[in-house]
Amino acid sequence: QVQLVESGGGLVQAGGSLRLSCAASTSIFSFNAMGWYRQAPGKLRELVAAITRGGSTNYADSVKGRFTISRDNAKNTMYLQMNSLKPEDTAVYYCHADVPLLWGTQDYWGQGTQVTVSS
Repeated sequence: QVQLVESGGGLVQAGGSLRLSCAASTSIFSFNAMGWYRQAPGKLRELVAAITRGGSTNYADSVKGRFTISRDNAKNTMYLQMNSLKPEDTAVYYCHADVPLLWGTQDYWGQGTQVTVSS
């Protein structure tokens, strides 16, 4: 069982920056992909950014140019650098991992970390 723990959330003014971290209880080297999702009040959970085992990345259009996803396999940790934050970025941010199994794949989720951006 993979445990994912997010940290780094908090309160920041518009235009500011935060870096989120997701620490995994196991090696992340073999994970198919990892990503960050967010869920704002009254909204469905949406993909913010993802990174594959090979290092390719994808971003939601709303965060392109402002957010950067990265991974440090040696530290079993994924990061989301968030710059030029906007009030609409306010949400609970969740770490996600797609993990290969003998019979397929398994999704794992962290508990979430709150990001609040004030205007």
